Amino acid sequence: MIKALICALLLVTSLSAAGALPSRQQVDGMLASLGADNQFDRSKSIDWGILPGPFFTPELGLGMGMAAVGMYRPDAEDSTSQNSTLALKGFASSTGAFGMSFENYSFFANDSWRFFISGAISDMPTYYWGTGYQAGKNDGNKEKYTLQSLSLTPRLLYRIAPDTYFSLGWDISSSHAKDPQGNLFSEEAAGESVFSSGSSIGLNYDSRDNVSNATRGQVASVILTQYAPQLGSNSHYTSLEAQYGRYQRLSERSVLAVDVYSRLTQGDVPWDRLSQLGDDKHMRGYYEGRYRDRNTFSAQVEYRRKLDWRNGYVLWAGAGTMSSHTDQLGGGPWLPTVGVGYRFEFKPHMNVRLDLGIGRESAGFYFQVGEAF
Repeated sequence: MIKALICALLLVTSLSAAGALPSRQQVDGMLASLGADNQFDRSKSIDWGILPGPFFTPELGLGMGMAAVGMYRPDAEDSTSQNSTLALKGFASSTGAFGMSFENYSFFANDSWRFFISGAISDMPTYYWGTGYQAGKNDGNKEKYTLQSLSLTPRLLYRIAPDTYFSLGWDISSSHAKDPQGNLFSEEAAGESVFSSGSSIGLNYDSRDNVSNATRGQVASVILTQYAPQLGSNSHYTSLEAQYGRYQRLSERSVLAVDVYSRLTQGDVPWDRLSQLGDDKHMRGYYEGRYRDRNTFSAQVEYRRKLDWRNGYVLWAGAGTMSSHTDQLGGGPWLPTVGVGYRFEFKPHMNVRLDLGIGRESAGFYFQVGEAF
């Protein structure tokens, strides 16, 4: 990873010295042809923008991602709801991993109704360490396999009070551990293939000015999901997700964002649905799936600064912990995360982010659409 970053820095430096870097006007012109012109055309049913970007994560290695983001308004006469967005993402990496995902936020009827849905499909060579902090800490314990996964999570939200929503949803996921090179999966009650299906109810308070890139307001949500064989799931278990975020504008160009997140599970939780520390939203910089247990808690604070033109940067720090029992959560080891990120605004209130996250003996370089939280 360090070699790749050094090579990239040397390339940019040499191009700059040779006068080969394009001007802002030239970049705007090139991006306009891709729809990434930092404008929203309301006359279009969906105004699309496309942007590629590199990444390097502990689990995927060096890769290239492509993001297509469409902005739209279901009701042109609705002046209350924020712009709806649909993000389509794909990636391929040096490890042979590839995948596609989508994320949609729709706002209807003067923001009385909201419909959120996300999904993903991927084929990814990776490692499995087992359950618990000690298992993840022991690098000699890992087992290589290929994770073939599919997920779909729709949620319908209805406003029951100012900024307050009640939600109903569904969570479907399928995971298959292909060609495991060890015996860790033979010790799992769920086996190598897992299918989970569950219904959810939730309560959400959201006073943010924008879901994808908030500059003020708060969000607090609790989602309870019940998985059962009667709903198509292989096993019976529950998950409780709780999240709180606060966004404080410090100046015209800077925002301080705080995020607190916890996921608690009970029952016969399969290996692929255990709570995890480490992804592109929480605990950036850790190998996704390395640290997993029944319960996790993490917190992070991020300073966001808008520079001139369409540029910006962020700085963050955070920590997370895990446990097998809820009453032990917070009493075990804590993992730190710090990082720095670059932001490029390619649609109004919609950034592409390049984040370098550093954890304990681990690091990752992420390319994503929208803020981490």
